[in-house]
Amino acid sequence: EVVGKGQKYGIVTRYCGHGVGRRLHEEPSVPNVGVPGTGVPLVTGLVIAIEPMFTLGRADTVELKDGWTVKTRDGSLAAHFEHTVAMTDDGPSILTLP
Repeated sequence: EVVGKGQKYGIVTRYCGHGVGRRLHEEPSVPNVGVPGTGVPLVTGLVIAIEPMFTLGRADTVELKDGWTVKTRDGSLAAHFEHTVAMTDDGPSILTLP
């Protein structure tokens, strides 16, 4: 959120990251915006997908008729990033780095 706002990007809030475990999409939800120090505690053993989405315009999105494709309502360019992070005794470990 800090990075996106600092660059004056739109921050898509309709979608969020999530826990990863026996299923790909599990609790907890990991929103792209929030108040620091609130939310689910990041404890050892937790694995989450962090999925920020930024736009060069407004953050409003629309889902197309195929039920999968999403675009910005105003037609601005957008980017979606994802990292999977494991919480370990030594701190967070980004699993999706090369």
